[in-house]
Amino acid sequence: MTSIQKARKLVDKKFDALLVSSIPNVIFLTGFAGFSSQEREAYLLLTKGGNYIFTDGRYLEAVKKIKALKLIEISSEKKFEDGLKEIVAKEKIKKMAIDEDNIKLSEVSKIKKAVKICSDENIIENLRKTKDATEIANIKKACKLGDQIFKHILSEVKIGMTEKDIAQTIEVFILQHEAQISFKPIVAYGTNSSSPHHISSDRKLKKNEIVLLDFGVKINDYCSDMTRTFFAGRASKEQKKVYKTVLEAQTKAIEFIKSSILNHQSIDGSKVDMIAREYIEGEDYSTIPHSLGHGIGLEVHEKPCLSPKSRDLLINGMVFSVEPGIYIPGFGGIRIEDLVLLTEKGPQIITRANREIIEL
Repeated sequence: MTSIQKARKLVDKKFDALLVSSIPNVIFLTGFAGFSSQEREAYLLLTKGGNYIFTDGRYLEAVKKIKALKLIEISSEKKFEDGLKEIVAKEKIKKMAIDEDNIKLSEVSKIKKAVKICSDENIIENLRKTKDATEIANIKKACKLGDQIFKHILSEVKIGMTEKDIAQTIEVFILQHEAQISFKPIVAYGTNSSSPHHISSDRKLKKNEIVLLDFGVKINDYCSDMTRTFFAGRASKEQKKVYKTVLEAQTKAIEFIKSSILNHQSIDGSKVDMIAREYIEGEDYSTIPHSLGHGIGLEVHEKPCLSPKSRDLLINGMVFSVEPGIYIPGFGGIRIEDLVLLTEKGPQIITRANREIIEL
């Protein structure tokens, strides 16, 4: 059964129709990735009468090839809301769910003139939680290239290079291998690494500093995400202690997942987060200032969530990050992030770059 067929079964049970505006959701349902994620170039409408794609002349030839879709051309003369009104009237749609996390207030105002709306209950995002074999293969390819990037950076990094130099080296390597970045690389030296989402700067690398790298690759529309921290020289006793604490917190979280599977117990995302968080706090460090992990796929951050308030259960086929971190202002930060694929046999770490302490 295709993704769009799975979605249709859920939509038909819950709503008269579902309007999909999120581009990752459109890609997931149709397999077509040509629309811009920055501009509103298409809407996908699932109704009991069919699957409609609203787009303009730039994409007509491409979407005509997708047999599961009925094409509705929009233009300056015939706007989206005009086409929507026609289908609502034709199919007697009383209530339509909208992709509420990805739609503008101005769009909602126009849609409400055509039909009563309601929440989509994140049904497409929930379908995207688990990955099929093709999706997993693409994520693994992205992870493999990420592993190669880290090895390349270790051979290239030199005292005096700026954070931006390393970030650019990562991006160029990805492009040279005919892939894309899944997000702007984070490169942080020394005390800058205490900011989890530091913006790479012109700061030059000094001897014996912490180097934190957080980067991702996109292959066939699917993303990877990995963080590694190493030392440009010798690590101090305290730096090693922090590093080993973070690594142990990650190991304990993954081992908890493994033991839960072996004991046929459900795996609550909040409990996995708690395992790592409580270990770090027990070693007298401040709590992790972000969630322990997130799902990954067409987007870098998607469901499931591993956080204190998560209600997500982790099941086979999910791919998610496990990324504990300790951040100390004036000292620096250590984060180790890996992607985990959940299988019937247990958690499989699919980012394989060295996780042990590296001193260059």
